[in-house]
Amino acid sequence: MKKKIGLGLLVALVVIQFVRPTRNSSASESLNDISKFYDVPDEVHAVLKKSCYDCHSNNTVYPWYTNIQPAGLWLQSHVNDGKEELNFSEFGAYDQKRAKHKFEEIGEVVGEAEMPLSSYTLIHRDAKLTSEQSSAIAAWASALK
Repeated sequence: MKKKIGLGLLVALVVIQFVRPTRNSSASESLNDISKFYDVPDEVHAVLKKSCYDCHSNNTVYPWYTNIQPAGLWLQSHVNDGKEELNFSEFGAYDQKRAKHKFEEIGEVVGEAEMPLSSYTLIHRDAKLTSEQSSAIAAWASALK
């Protein structure tokens, strides 16, 4: 019985390797990118790209382990959830009320160190925000809300 279960799990693990989620990447910067509608200081934009854009834009840089399932499926689910909550590539399409609310949320989650997620910064250590970077993003977002 244990052999059959083990064999079944092995077959399932091999079969799932052929499941490939759609990649979140585009060839060019979106016409609705936040930088085209709001003043984003260069230092803030650089930090957003390094620490936020993988999950909150239309361009994710995929690490090698996303080619191994179910890790790739799990990561793509996180990216999809992140983009649904906030997408810097489509920010210009937000109505004024939603944009204002998103700026409020950006200031709050960054100010309270809720973002980037610790599960993300565990592997992407360079994405972890310094207190100066958090303060700069929070101040920028606060000025626009």
